[in-house]
Amino acid sequence: MTGNFLISWIGTADLEASASAPRSGIGPIAQALEAETYDAAVLVSDYSKTRVAPFLEWLRSRNKTRLTVRHEPLPGGPTHFGQIYEAAVKVVTEAIDRHGRDAGLTFHLSPGTPAMAAVWVILSKTRFPAQLIESSRSHGVRTVSVPFDIAAEFIPDLLREPDRRLKELSAALPPEAPEFANIIHRSRVMARVIVKARRVSPRNVTVLIEGESGTGKELFARAIHRASPRRDGPFRVVNCGAIPSELVESELFGHKKGAFTGAHETRIGHFEAADGGTLFLDEVGELPLPAQVKLLRTLQDGRVVRVGSTASCRVDVRTVAATNRTLVEEVASGRFREDLFYRLAVAVLYLPPLRERQGDVGLLLDRLLDQVNEEHVTQPGYESKYISVAARNLLLSHSWPGNVRELLNTLHRVALWTPGTTIRSGDVREALLPSVVRQGSRILDKPLDDGLNLPDLLAEVARHYLARALDETGGNKTRAARLLGLPSYQTLTNWMRRYGVSS
Repeated sequence: MTGNFLISWIGTADLEASASAPRSGIGPIAQALEAETYDAAVLVSDYSKTRVAPFLEWLRSRNKTRLTVRHEPLPGGPTHFGQIYEAAVKVVTEAIDRHGRDAGLTFHLSPGTPAMAAVWVILSKTRFPAQLIESSRSHGVRTVSVPFDIAAEFIPDLLREPDRRLKELSAALPPEAPEFANIIHRSRVMARVIVKARRVSPRNVTVLIEGESGTGKELFARAIHRASPRRDGPFRVVNCGAIPSELVESELFGHKKGAFTGAHETRIGHFEAADGGTLFLDEVGELPLPAQVKLLRTLQDGRVVRVGSTASCRVDVRTVAATNRTLVEEVASGRFREDLFYRLAVAVLYLPPLRERQGDVGLLLDRLLDQVNEEHVTQPGYESKYISVAARNLLLSHSWPGNVRELLNTLHRVALWTPGTTIRSGDVREALLPSVVRQGSRILDKPLDDGLNLPDLLAEVARHYLARALDETGGNKTRAARLLGLPSYQTLTNWMRRYGVSS
């Protein structure tokens, strides 16, 4: 279903008009509905339902436009930008879901406070292209022309109240953390992860980093190493998924000469090479079960036994492990040892996907495009690229299933293929790869004969929405429980514990 839809806050002038018209005029909303034909109007109110009811009855008596009323209380008052923004986005999103993305949107600026009008302008120039109108008794209804484009994305982090939990986590930290400067972010969810990483860096404990491919797990591991007392020691990276299963033990723990066919000389493994420093075990969930047994023993005893030897040697190594799998689920399925999981998961960091890092994509676009321009500047005929507003907003609206790695590679492609200096929306569309349907993105359409695991799907959904609700509410469990339809914050806490979600 498509059509032309008016969306407006209900203002004091509207309520007064219904009580005393025509002496005070008919109010902005009635004026707009009489000046233009709309298929429907969505009216947003922070007043009580009893106060709004007479206005709605009066408005329906004089206009046949289909009306939908959304009551959105604003605890911080009608000038609290963050709450206004969240309420407006919620209402517009629901209207689009109901009527389709091709529906024509009109935002009415006149009803409500200046803060409400400012939010409509921001939304019309960023997430929801819309016509803007204003009305007055003297000039009637007019279209508002805002002569600039805002190349911005969803920005609630700039409008919300400070994150109490983030303040608490940061309280005991030094003000500077140069080791983490390369982790580009604005979002609160990433700020909290960085604070946790900074807190664990000086401690000589194992760290487990979970997150989708391309979220920056190795970047975090390197920052943790550089911020630790081991910063002057080696930092060894091992991709556990790239080692043939028959060579895993030799690669990690070394071997004696003649221990197996092809072992022509004695060789130390990665643990010994990382002595005094940090060993980063990337994709640790790919390790075969026999190697997991020996890894557990090494982590517990601090000693390694080379393949083909009976003697052990002591190593002083801090282990940081990473995986794009969910190890709790791997343990439940029998693919990962439970005792090894608990040995690795002393400090657990979950890196959110880029689609959940509200406000970060714009910063990454600027920094990564600078990086791309620097890398290509020496190539014959290359001109430094700039992103047009339309192209930027297209990049900002992409879901980035490959996360930061996909974003960087896309910028490389579009820079190579774009003639001239300006990247336009058509150039971006050509550079974007077809999206791979993510597990859970079509959660109701999965074939029943393709290894379906219902508990895994339910756990994925639960973790996604638990994390979103906590981020939306700044860690307030009572409000998060209300958003999720849970009866209390205690129930929310139980769900968080069950699915391994931290606040």
